[in-house]
Amino acid sequence: MKTSKDYEFQLALFHEGSLSKGYDFFGSRFAEFKGVRGVVFRVWAPRAQTVSVVGDFNHWDDTKHPMNRLDGHGVWELFIPDLKQYDSYKYAIVGSLGQLRLKADPYGYHMETRPNTATKIYDISGYKWGDSAWEDKKALANPYESPMNIYEVHLQSWSNIETELFNYMELANKLIPYVKKMGYTHIEMMPIAEFPFDGSWGYQGIGYFAPTSRYGTPRDFMQFIDFCHQNEIGVILDWVPAHFPKDAAGLYEFDGDYCYEYEHPLMREHYNWGTRLFDWGKNEVVSFLISNARYWIEEYHIDGLRVDAVASMLYLDYDRRDWWPNHLGGHENLSAIAFLQKLNALLFKEFPNLLMIAEESTAWPMVTKPADMGGLGFNFKWNMGWMNDMLSYMSMSPEFRPDNHNKLTFSFYYAFSENYVLPISHDEVVHGKCSMLEKMSGPRELRYDSLRTFLAYMMAHPGKKLMFMGQEIAQFKEWNYKTGLDWDILKFEEHKSFQEFVGNLNNFYKNNSELWENDSDWGGFKWISSDDNQNSVIAFRRINKKGEELVIICNFQPREHETYSFGVPYLADYKEVFSTCGKTVNEKIKAVKEPMHGEEFSITIKLPSMSAMFFRATNIKEPKSAAPKKAAKPVDKKSKKGKV
Repeated sequence: MKTSKDYEFQLALFHEGSLSKGYDFFGSRFAEFKGVRGVVFRVWAPRAQTVSVVGDFNHWDDTKHPMNRLDGHGVWELFIPDLKQYDSYKYAIVGSLGQLRLKADPYGYHMETRPNTATKIYDISGYKWGDSAWEDKKALANPYESPMNIYEVHLQSWSNIETELFNYMELANKLIPYVKKMGYTHIEMMPIAEFPFDGSWGYQGIGYFAPTSRYGTPRDFMQFIDFCHQNEIGVILDWVPAHFPKDAAGLYEFDGDYCYEYEHPLMREHYNWGTRLFDWGKNEVVSFLISNARYWIEEYHIDGLRVDAVASMLYLDYDRRDWWPNHLGGHENLSAIAFLQKLNALLFKEFPNLLMIAEESTAWPMVTKPADMGGLGFNFKWNMGWMNDMLSYMSMSPEFRPDNHNKLTFSFYYAFSENYVLPISHDEVVHGKCSMLEKMSGPRELRYDSLRTFLAYMMAHPGKKLMFMGQEIAQFKEWNYKTGLDWDILKFEEHKSFQEFVGNLNNFYKNNSELWENDSDWGGFKWISSDDNQNSVIAFRRINKKGEELVIICNFQPREHETYSFGVPYLADYKEVFSTCGKTVNEKIKAVKEPMHGEEFSITIKLPSMSAMFFRATNIKEPKSAAPKKAAKPVDKKSKKGKV
């Protein structure tokens, strides 16, 4: 095909790692050449001897449609007339050693349903979006000062029906009304890019630009997202730029050599995962990944990406005995850092209200600080330290909690060092880790109260929220992608009432800005009492931009206090506005002018066993004489690998 200045410009951007819309250039797209309609194919295979297009249309014969090499950097092109939508194809690539490999198109929009792995010709243009109201609202919103309560979903196993859901909208019509009723603000889908093996849950994909065909076409997926937005549910997508599998049809040794992966033997392999690492030092790989991130946001209106396994990208010695230091002698992967900074800077320039959420499990500093300040450039980070501490705390017998009180309180002291999401994800309820209900200590009949208290504490803690599906019904069994959620347990009152509690808690969170408006600001939180380790009780305040506040008290022991006193900031009536008990325990409580916990006033309440309670001041008669003292600054954390 005839080249143009724009054509050459696209190639130049690709080779310098700056092509952010590579999906408009590479892959297969309908086009007209010399008055004939057909499909143009482009692929990057720099060390291939020959590349040809094979498919249903030529009986998979690799001699009929050889591609032309465009430049000295390995881009191949071919125009084939008279092809049609849904025609299947692959690239037949002869590598430098003469071996022939059949590869799916890395930029293909649509793929066959597993176990088949061919790419399908598909035109993604022309969908009429109906989510303009959502997009306008999002453009004006500040994600740091907005509620974010995420329902993490594995689409294939959310339902327990025996047959697969063959269309995205069949699933949407069941899932989205449920999510909305339950008070969640977003769904986060485990990876949707095409993957052959169900057991990988999508984290080992081969079709980076192809929404899985398990549930329909790319247009069906667009309709799914549109439906979410029209129902005011945001959509976050798990995205995997860290590694890729060794499937024969995928990116693995794509051109017969180390193409998308590192060439260095100590860097290319993630042995425990059985995968290859992307080489973020190759400009063409950077263009591929940046284009892929932009593709989901621009073409599918995805509201955010949760970036998987960031820690594995940042460290050259991550999960390795043998490793190769960087040119400075350190263990930081400098090319991965540069890639993440470039990715985030570009995306936020184009999409200012995007959510870029890092799953980063170490104490790497400034994950959510801008790249031009030396940060990685994300705007949210999973708080894995909080998650590990709290699951450990909730699983221990109550008699050991007084000596482990720091597990309950420590996360508050660094809560504003990053913009955090508090995650209880799928990773915590698989592989023998048991369900959240079963993690709670004590007899089973008391675990429901423990889980209620934990969830209420989580909602009150600074940071956005994420909970994996099934936890809202207190599922007994840990998650199994083969069997789906155990919805049948809702016929039992314990589980039905627990589901109602979670819905009430979610809606209480969403309707009370004290719990989310100041999530990234020390002005939004103040301790009342953090040191009552003998009773395993904590009390604190959450404050919104107007100065309105909630007082929260949590009891993590299975013993009731008929009277429990603690300091409050106002001489006022204190109304119990929410509790884990399912009923009002304390009617109107009057503060008295008796200093306690650094406050001028105090109240005395009945504090049930294993409970969390929320109070609001009404009829304020006398405010505290001085402005509230700011909470202590977060402790310094060294920028070395290790759990927070």
